[in-house]
Amino acid sequence: MIWEISPCSQLTGRIAVPGSKSHTIRAVAAALLAEGTSEIHAPLYSADTRSALAAAEALGAGVEETPELWKITGCGKNFTPDSDVIDLGNSGTTMRIMTAVSALGNRKISFDGDSSLRTRIMAGELSALSALGAVCASTNGFAPLSVTGPLQGGTAKVDGTTSQYLTALLMALVMAEKDSVLTLDFLNEADYVRITLDWLKRCGISVKYTGDLLHFEIPGNQHYQRFSRVIPADFSTAAFPLAAGVVAGKEVRIANLDFDDLQGDKRVFDYVRMMDGNISIDKNEVIVRKSMLKGGTFDLNATPDALPVMAVLGCYAQGETHLVNVPQARLKECDRIACMTGELRKMGAEIEELEDGMIIHGGTTLRGTLTESYGDHRIAMALTVAALGAEGKTFIKDGECCQVTYPAFADDFTGLGVSIKESVQA
Repeated sequence: MIWEISPCSQLTGRIAVPGSKSHTIRAVAAALLAEGTSEIHAPLYSADTRSALAAAEALGAGVEETPELWKITGCGKNFTPDSDVIDLGNSGTTMRIMTAVSALGNRKISFDGDSSLRTRIMAGELSALSALGAVCASTNGFAPLSVTGPLQGGTAKVDGTTSQYLTALLMALVMAEKDSVLTLDFLNEADYVRITLDWLKRCGISVKYTGDLLHFEIPGNQHYQRFSRVIPADFSTAAFPLAAGVVAGKEVRIANLDFDDLQGDKRVFDYVRMMDGNISIDKNEVIVRKSMLKGGTFDLNATPDALPVMAVLGCYAQGETHLVNVPQARLKECDRIACMTGELRKMGAEIEELEDGMIIHGGTTLRGTLTESYGDHRIAMALTVAALGAEGKTFIKDGECCQVTYPAFADDFTGLGVSIKESVQA
């Protein structure tokens, strides 16, 4: 499907941000491993999180679900896979976590997904799992892959290129047969690991670690306790109505945000304030209005998912915007640095592509044209924001891929006054 987006400069309305993908997937994995029935309230109900839920059920968890409540009865590490290959769709987070968790069992478990998931590198995690006693097989470090336990524990070096490797190993090793020690030379996206550690603590799990998150001592043979928790709203999702508000908002209200949560993407609100974005708070809602933005330099290592939307805001800012120290953005659903550079250049932006980011020369008027989402939900949503202030209509291929993390995106933005139509343009 091709979306047709018309410019709009008077967005008005309120968006209640859906639940966090990062929290929801970790909750599903913890519930799978727990004793008894856990309750996940207000989960993100999207393609990625449903892939996690389906994987937990396929491994042997009992699942009762409604859109507002998931009840999961865990099976510990006594997995009984119901198929030869468990399909994880497009969810890289689910693949990383479930692969490590499955290594706790004593039988071979295989995973695969769509064409995009097959491009998500797994070599670093599989190498660590092998060092810790699992038997791993893959297609040159990519899915399809399989893992056979039981995971013994021990000592391993972890690749910190993506925090998901460390998250996956931490969630599994607390139930391994022996104690473990993990070390890293560096770690990207550290805030995601802090979310993981918070989940472990809530589930009664103990882990020792250094403040820089580069050394972990993990007692084995621990047990996850069941839990009941409301999933916090997703700050990486909130970045899009935030950006739409400063680009084209008369008054955009964003609800459900808890700034005490550990999600690193809440920093995007700080980034926008640093760009002179018009942001205020009223009765626990964030109010955003169209702003005269200025450029700046932003280290996105902790917030790689913010790169697409920050690139768009850089186009609407005066002066240069430097997005740096985020090489892992090339390892997401697509190479987001190259893809956003290419698509925004099509719209008339002046951008220098860097190995670890980009430099955007702001002040150039964007022009509507045919753009490509690459099946990446964050690129589709970022290009929608870019279209709001462009001259003429913008067309986005496969815009509906945003349903991976934000199923109501089109409806919510339409409610603000954005014109999103299905186009017949080839």
